[in-house]
Amino acid sequence: MVEVFRQPDKPMEERIGDLISRLTLEEKISQMIYNSSAIPRLGIHEYNWWNECLHGVGRAGIATVFPQAIGMAASFNVELLQEVASIIGDEARAKHHEFVRYDDREIYKGLTFWTPTINIFRDPRWGRGQETYGEDPYLTGQLGVAFVRGLQGDDPKYLKVAACAKHFAVHSGPESLRHSFDAKASRKDMYETYLPAFRALVKEAKVEAVMGAYNRTNGEPCCASPTLLQEILRDQWGFDGHVVSDCGAIYDIHTYHKVTETPEESAALAVNNGCDLNCGRVFPSLNKAVEQGLIDEETIDQALSRLLQTKFRLGMFDPEEEVPYTQIPYEIVASPEHRAKAREMARQSMVLLKNEDNLLPLSKDLKSIAVIGPNAAAQNVLLGNYYGTSTKLVTALEGIRNKVEPNTKVLYAEGCDLTTTEPGYWGSSPTFGFSEALSMVERADAVIMCMGISPALEGEEGEAANSDGGGDKLTLDLPGMQKELIKAVHATGKPVVLVLFSGSPIAINWAQDNIPAIIQAWYPGEEGGNALADIIFGDYNPAGRLPVTYVKSLDQLPEFTNYDMEGRTYRYMTEEPLYPFGYGLSYSEFNYSSLTLSKTSIAAGDEVVVSVDVENVSDRDGDEVVQLYVKHIDASVSTPIFGLQGFKRIHLKGKEKQTVELTLSPRQMAVFDDDGRCLVEPGVLEIFVGGSQPDALSQRLTGKTPLSARLTITGETVELPR
Repeated sequence: MVEVFRQPDKPMEERIGDLISRLTLEEKISQMIYNSSAIPRLGIHEYNWWNECLHGVGRAGIATVFPQAIGMAASFNVELLQEVASIIGDEARAKHHEFVRYDDREIYKGLTFWTPTINIFRDPRWGRGQETYGEDPYLTGQLGVAFVRGLQGDDPKYLKVAACAKHFAVHSGPESLRHSFDAKASRKDMYETYLPAFRALVKEAKVEAVMGAYNRTNGEPCCASPTLLQEILRDQWGFDGHVVSDCGAIYDIHTYHKVTETPEESAALAVNNGCDLNCGRVFPSLNKAVEQGLIDEETIDQALSRLLQTKFRLGMFDPEEEVPYTQIPYEIVASPEHRAKAREMARQSMVLLKNEDNLLPLSKDLKSIAVIGPNAAAQNVLLGNYYGTSTKLVTALEGIRNKVEPNTKVLYAEGCDLTTTEPGYWGSSPTFGFSEALSMVERADAVIMCMGISPALEGEEGEAANSDGGGDKLTLDLPGMQKELIKAVHATGKPVVLVLFSGSPIAINWAQDNIPAIIQAWYPGEEGGNALADIIFGDYNPAGRLPVTYVKSLDQLPEFTNYDMEGRTYRYMTEEPLYPFGYGLSYSEFNYSSLTLSKTSIAAGDEVVVSVDVENVSDRDGDEVVQLYVKHIDASVSTPIFGLQGFKRIHLKGKEKQTVELTLSPRQMAVFDDDGRCLVEPGVLEIFVGGSQPDALSQRLTGKTPLSARLTITGETVELPR
């Protein structure tokens, strides 16, 4: 007779209970470790839970490599991000089943993906900021929900793959301190800034897993926090998936946090408080923890049941013909169609920061173009971190060569190393390449300078060799002799287009004052060079927006270790930055008119529909990112200066007009008090709608003033669920 757990028509709970009843304690614990053991007597294969797909299936061979997460966030395009995630999920399924055909079940080959990273990019020094969707809780939540939905699919019974929201919850550097650091955040900042994206992924996207962070939050290790894992995640939000520790985080509890003294105590503390899976080697100590009375088998059963639920949702115990995603053909992996989508996402991610006198787009039939800079021919700046192996990486230099007419000469010189500022061992100057670069510039009609930083300067702990040693940036300035090279090229009088490759803000104050055209290209994926050329030469009209504020210097920021939001991000920063959140230019011009609210007065707890007409008043077709911000005029508690609460990327042909509607829910009109309560209060809100945020700098840079309208909320204060 077939075991109950092998019968797809039986209720999930019954199947899980049947399987657990067949396991010994040692076997149960063996299933709670990331590289879970096989149980041959039940026909259960080994399974490695650890897989990555931040911007494409990572670390497991060939896959389509999309732009790094921060770049995809700059697209402000929920629908496109969900399409990208769906492609990634398809490739993940196809690769997994092909691996299994060869009985290959190693790390990075399963169906449980520890993606996306939805921490708030609160400080530009953080090396892992590139993995996030930026600094805004609403934008992060909306994009994260789209990504999870794309990965997990829409089948009513089965998951395409299992997504994971990480790192729960208050986590954004410093990398060098992450194993011992206590991130202290007020309840107001928690519920106003650090938690909303996680809440959205749990309640709206039904994300299957949540990963705890390395650090402590307000004294509690995140992977063993009763506040985070029980009170907030399960009790307040009703999360029914599983929780996984970050890799090595349980070991940190006794070794670095010193909250416990032994591995047994750490393992028991984590599982008792809701952590189900250990990426690490501490959970085998649960055997002794049971013997020592630190945890009971019933609690272990509860944790294991949540892990098995994920396996059942993935169809791991069902016949392949029952699971729709098992039939995805391997041939779709890195297909031309997926490569085309990578190029489209790269084009939508790039941000035009400056275009003085409409220098861009350049003509394709210029006699000669000089491509200068350490990132022009570099492949690593296409990738960022957590990437797969592309079948073909198109650098900026290659993309430009692909684009121009046959009679256009493309000259190239590196000009300088990315980081070198000191003479070499044999005495070569750090400006060794300047003369060659300038000779190319003298012979060119226009210059494209590919500068910035690289994944060698920012990333996760231990992965960015030229960072602070932990992965975080030491400075926001262009490293090496890049600034000096830019100045030298600018002095020739030739028209210069500056292209920045990075996963985070760079302080290019001099360039903003002096260089006529600037593009932020991020780490743009395998088709990055072609996408960049599409924009530079006018085959694509840029519309990306900054998902993070570019400050002028670190002097404008609080200490890196300070997790108070005061003075951070556009929502709380009072000093004027270099470039504001939500900013980006276009080759087209858009006008806004007829801003209307469905009601100008509502009762607390009601929603309101905001509509606006957007017109492309130029002849060039293009995208516009419509942004809605809310400002509280007379709240009883402190509030952000204003906050993004709606956005939509639209395409308008030349002279076309479109009416855009955005709905504000009660939660989007709420404030958070010092206890973290979510309150819709009577009072007045100012609603701003335009192509940027309503700050003075955005208006100065774009020459546009967002429209505004006032909304009155009446009645008694309504408290919404946390």
